[in-house]
Amino acid sequence: MRRRIISFFSDKLYIELSIAGTLFLIALALDMLMDFIIYMLYFIIFLEIVRAVVNYIREQRVTMSLLVDAFIILALREFIVNVVKVNKEELTTFEAIFSSAVNYNLLILAGVIIFLLVVRYLSVISSQRYIFKDTEKVD
Repeated sequence: MRRRIISFFSDKLYIELSIAGTLFLIALALDMLMDFIIYMLYFIIFLEIVRAVVNYIREQRVTMSLLVDAFIILALREFIVNVVKVNKEELTTFEAIFSSAVNYNLLILAGVIIFLLVVRYLSVISSQRYIFKDTEKVD
């Protein structure tokens, strides 16, 4: 029995699932699911920015992937807010996207998210860790 308890807490997946399930049930009970998601995204953005600053202080260089991650999460948060809380319009045709300012804003945010994902990919494949990892395997 004791091994099961130790095994349960040593496996981080179960801890993460327990915390996520508890927060989900609390959000449902309080009828604040979207607010919970938005505030958690704010928290993740804050963490990414703090990680970027600490990394800059420690290594005296900026890690682009950390900053791009924060901007991707910020753009996703804006997209979620616009889709769920602001947008009350129907999309019956393709022209309806351009007839409403909110739908046009969503289209621009979707483009920004795709652009940031491309920048994220480029920052990872051009990072020193990625490049030096390949040269170490050859040696």
